[in-house]
Amino acid sequence: MKANRTHLALVTAMSLLAGNAVAAEHVIEMKNSGPDGAMVFEPGYVEAEKGDTIRFVPVDPAHNSVSVAVPEGASSWSGGMNEEVTITVDQEGVYVYKCTPHQALNMAGVISVGDATNYEAAQNAVKTLTSNAATNKDRLTGYFSNVSAD
Repeated sequence: MKANRTHLALVTAMSLLAGNAVAAEHVIEMKNSGPDGAMVFEPGYVEAEKGDTIRFVPVDPAHNSVSVAVPEGASSWSGGMNEEVTITVDQEGVYVYKCTPHQALNMAGVISVGDATNYEAAQNAVKTLTSNAATNKDRLTGYFSNVSAD
């Protein structure tokens, strides 16, 4: 009987550890310049799994991360200037975000998690951000082109 309880405790502990090991952390840097141009999130497109953590890190000053579109049931976020923001993507769908002071430069990005349950809403957010941008008009559309509507 004691061996069975020990075995059960070991299996439970391993299951809990395995559950924690599955979630990944993705780091997105907020930068003044990068391979995709000026005022950019790097990377601008992230494919994540449900339960993963996304950490927005201000590498250069005067940036923030603010959600523009999130899947139904997901929490939105609004980071302060020069503030590191950590979110957990706990719903499948598309997360679109921007840097408020640099939205005119289309400093925005896309996170795709599983099925694109909110594809149309995310696509509309991308269109709005892009149409209001003065520069880098193809950048966000390019990131969003990685998302499958299926």
